[in-house]
Amino acid sequence: MNESTMGGLIVSDIVHDFITVIPAGGVGSRLWPLSQPHRPKFLLDLLGTGATLIQDTVARVSPLSERVVIVTGERHAPAVAAQVPQVPAANLVTEPSPRDSMAAIALAAALIEQRWGPRVMGSFAADHVIPDAEMFRATVREAARVAATGKVVVIGITPTEPSTAFGYIEMGEVLDGDARHVVAFTEKPDAETAAGMLARGGFAWNAGMFVMRTDVLLGHLDRLQPALADGVREIAAAWDGPERTEVLARVWPTLTRIAIDHAIAEPVAAEGGVAVVPASFEWHDVGDFDSLAELSGAVAIGRDAPVAMVGASAPLVVGGTKPVVVVGVDDAVVVESDEAILVTVRSAAQRVKDAAGALSEA
Repeated sequence: MNESTMGGLIVSDIVHDFITVIPAGGVGSRLWPLSQPHRPKFLLDLLGTGATLIQDTVARVSPLSERVVIVTGERHAPAVAAQVPQVPAANLVTEPSPRDSMAAIALAAALIEQRWGPRVMGSFAADHVIPDAEMFRATVREAARVAATGKVVVIGITPTEPSTAFGYIEMGEVLDGDARHVVAFTEKPDAETAAGMLARGGFAWNAGMFVMRTDVLLGHLDRLQPALADGVREIAAAWDGPERTEVLARVWPTLTRIAIDHAIAEPVAAEGGVAVVPASFEWHDVGDFDSLAELSGAVAIGRDAPVAMVGASAPLVVGGTKPVVVVGVDDAVVVESDEAILVTVRSAAQRVKDAAGALSEA
């Protein structure tokens, strides 16, 4: 096994000509008040392990590639740089404003080609929890092999329940090795539709993990989103020169605001150009306090003060310094940050996204 070091990490099993891209955007509004616009989910140590989600992500992907590129907002760049100093400053790509996932990933692809020529790139969100890093890397290596043939490859997560929180991938015939043809993508379904998909089989969760050649991605954009393709190429050409600030300020706001799923995955799948590599590793989005409670299995996170129950079961108490007693409420969630206190129950966790707005209207 070829091994070296990268910022103190052991780097092994590097995939030839493979570059990892980590889009670090989004707030995580269902985790309010922990997650805030100035303190997004990926900068938090949600599980109390001593590492934030983006630190975990960088550690997980670093053995795959010699280069890691992170795309994040300008206001978050200093915190990202401080948390993952092993990523060179030149590989920290900052967005002036959110333009959704396609602009971020396309800019990374154009910058990779500008600096190093066409490469296979893998895009993995900064805020996922994947306990088995070795199994994850084995799956990515298979995806990179398939992507080298010209396919856009998505990693499909084996569903554990008929969740309505994720999109679904309909898998078709076997293409090569572990890869299968993608028949179609389905937006987040209702409960009945999700249950039907699981009953029929052949579906995977879409976790937004894409692996593809940069020239293939940009080539599809040339056909499907030509203005966006031209824009990111113009920005990338100026990125390492004196005109970066001017070009970024002029071009970035004009880029189409669209997700990679709608811009590339869905239309290219309809043309037969997308493959899925099914994953057997455990994966968690940790999108709300219900999923955080399930994943952590803890009563308290990020606090030393006691938590007691009277006629109640399975609470989750996050943050705060005072003792908390939950009386007569099962599955209670109590969260304290410097900005606010949230009280809810796990079954209402998806509705927390509206909490900040409700407070501003009070």
